[in-house]
Amino acid sequence: ADGREDLRLDELSTLPKSTLRRLQTLCDAGGAVAAQAALQQLALAAGLYAGPVAGDKTVPTFGWYLPGRGVAPAPQLSDRPIAVVSFYRSYLTSADTDPVDHLIAALEARGFAAIGAFATSLKDATASGWLSAELLRLRPAAVVNATAFSARGANGAASPLDAPGCPVFQVALSTAQRKDWGASDRGLSPADLAMHVVLPEVDGRIFAGVASFKAPGRRDPDLQYSRFAHRADRDRIDAIADRVAGWHRLSATAGEDRRIAVVLSTYPGKDWQLAHAVGLDAIASAGAILGAVTDAGPAGNLGHALTEETLDWPVDDYLTALDALPASLRQALHDAWDNPESDPMVANGRFRFRALRHGRAIVALQPERGEVRTRSDDYHDLSRTPCHGYVAFYLWLRSQGIHALIHVGAHGTLEWLPGKSVALAADCWPEALTKGVPVIYPFIVNDPGEAAQAKRRIGAVTIGHLPPPLADSAVPEDLARLERLLDEYSTADGLDPARRDRLIQSIRDEARGRGVE
Repeated sequence: ADGREDLRLDELSTLPKSTLRRLQTLCDAGGAVAAQAALQQLALAAGLYAGPVAGDKTVPTFGWYLPGRGVAPAPQLSDRPIAVVSFYRSYLTSADTDPVDHLIAALEARGFAAIGAFATSLKDATASGWLSAELLRLRPAAVVNATAFSARGANGAASPLDAPGCPVFQVALSTAQRKDWGASDRGLSPADLAMHVVLPEVDGRIFAGVASFKAPGRRDPDLQYSRFAHRADRDRIDAIADRVAGWHRLSATAGEDRRIAVVLSTYPGKDWQLAHAVGLDAIASAGAILGAVTDAGPAGNLGHALTEETLDWPVDDYLTALDALPASLRQALHDAWDNPESDPMVANGRFRFRALRHGRAIVALQPERGEVRTRSDDYHDLSRTPCHGYVAFYLWLRSQGIHALIHVGAHGTLEWLPGKSVALAADCWPEALTKGVPVIYPFIVNDPGEAAQAKRRIGAVTIGHLPPPLADSAVPEDLARLERLLDEYSTADGLDPARRDRLIQSIRDEARGRGVE
């Protein structure tokens, strides 16, 4: 049913027009009671007895929802932080709310006053206006969105989910079965990726993961039918709720009490480019960020301090923390790197991280993923298991009770660790190491492709910064002839090989004479 009459079908039907209209109204309304009433109408049309159907045959086009109750009255303000789970009305009318029910329950278990909000579409003007007004009234701490696509209105109008100014977490209700997801390196099909990840990114959503998969229910022997529906994945639901709770913990903690980790890249891994970031003065930026997020003020001379100071962590504490990781990851770590005592970051039974404390904050250089000699190959290798020192670094940060991790500049290696491309599982390294910790990532604005990797694999909020302004530079007068020879070489390459080869010696002679060979 799509709400439209089809006169051609009416002409082909042997039923009275009045019966057709009643059936159309019931099918348009949807829901269990309306479906039962539609079956009653068909039975009567076939000459069979069918008693009256009790209950409300209508479902509002938008409203509030509670598990086990269905359509619910408008919630009131609460002493607890409010979390709203938004979803399609069609899930309610088709009794397909299992992931929504589990999301609400998981959020309640973490201290939220959670409730569902349904609508035919977030782009419907009436539904959008209602939801926007209600969210402004309730001022929720978080919204978990289970609808698909972008929710922006016509001509770029803001999504109703943006009204309260709280974080909006996007979840995917996968159309695949769980076994297919489990065996997939991609994580989501191209269609699911577009609907649940790529287009919601346009709205600035924080991707929180996959909440459910399609699965068959019990087969009815009389109907010879097994109903496919969304089935919540308990582990993924918990991971989503943990991420929501992590962001709320950050926002609910007073600024002077927040423990922030500021991490700087070692990419591309040369000693003279430590704390390097594309198009960003990472050292100066980290110092300014520390001034903004701590009560200790801006940090000066970070570059020198990070090459001299270390913070340590006992290997025994690492092994205890490691036990909480999935067994498959622990086995992969042992197979690739043997025992942690052989890690180059370990001395006298303790990991030593290039890090320092600034007030309640920690500032650190991101460790190498693996061996120094293979660092260039390791950066984007989605199959290379990180070494003990790398794993220990992130487990140590979590053991410090950090409220958020700020990675300064493009880009680090955390989002390039082994695991699914999107909709990660518990045994994917990026998720195992971050475990719901909010990640904030200043990232150069003209590299959206690699920023998307951080958004999709570690749930990062990327904050775009402009490239530095370009300045014209003149060639020194004594190098003008060398520049001209290089231009001639470029022109001759591929067109005049003989002239190209003659120019090589001239270029070398000129460079040697100017001291720049």
